[in-house]
Amino acid sequence: MTARHEDLDRCSQALYEARRSGVPIPPLTHEFPDWGVAEGYAVQQGLVERLIADGERIVGYKLGLTSTPMQELLGVDQPDFSPIFASGVLSDGAELSVGDFIAPRVEAEIAVVLADDLHGPDCTSGHVARATRGLTSAIEIVDSRIADWQITIADTVADLASGGAIVLGSQAVALTAIDPRLIGMVFTRNGQLVATGAGAAALGNPLAAVAWLANTLHPHGGYLPAGSVVMTGALHAMKPISPGETWTGEFDRLGPVSLSVTE
Repeated sequence: MTARHEDLDRCSQALYEARRSGVPIPPLTHEFPDWGVAEGYAVQQGLVERLIADGERIVGYKLGLTSTPMQELLGVDQPDFSPIFASGVLSDGAELSVGDFIAPRVEAEIAVVLADDLHGPDCTSGHVARATRGLTSAIEIVDSRIADWQITIADTVADLASGGAIVLGSQAVALTAIDPRLIGMVFTRNGQLVATGAGAAALGNPLAAVAWLANTLHPHGGYLPAGSVVMTGALHAMKPISPGETWTGEFDRLGPVSLSVTE
């Protein structure tokens, strides 16, 4: 069954209003149980158009579901993606108010910063390496405008891949003599270890994740412009956050990145 334009548009508007009000909505798939990835991206596009009309500016993309366990959890065989907006990019050491989100979680990730444009349809990890200015340690704040994180693949894709904000480390490290797959990461809360990971958790190689994105954007007329930031996917399971916490991701070769959580 083909989704009706008015239903897709109504769902885009509902998510837009949830972002503005901070009040979550029921899963879209409660009303439309047959919706899948295609419908999710159609709703996402309507939401993105509304946010751009409000003055938002796309500065990159975030990838989700880049690990096999997460794909199995939602019954898919590929990642998902969403734009990153300039208003959601924070600097290392930022203070984050939980009151600005609905149900925030955090993930430590490797971000890729591009020096050159990157196009599909035949993009490879080698192309990504040549187009990359550097790698940066990063923390993603994920959030769900869907009540209680009751998401299917259609719900999370529609909801900007559950994107909230990102915190970027203070330096972009050149790829020279670095194998992104082998970059280790230690994630702590108030100095206590909560997770570990490595670059290979992101689709086997963070550069392969970026190549997948470039190839996926191509049929829709999209590409990755120079200067784009690409969040390549979580290196561990997402963690809930509370006021009074300081979260730090310490990455081999890339250095640390941290955020403090307030009310």
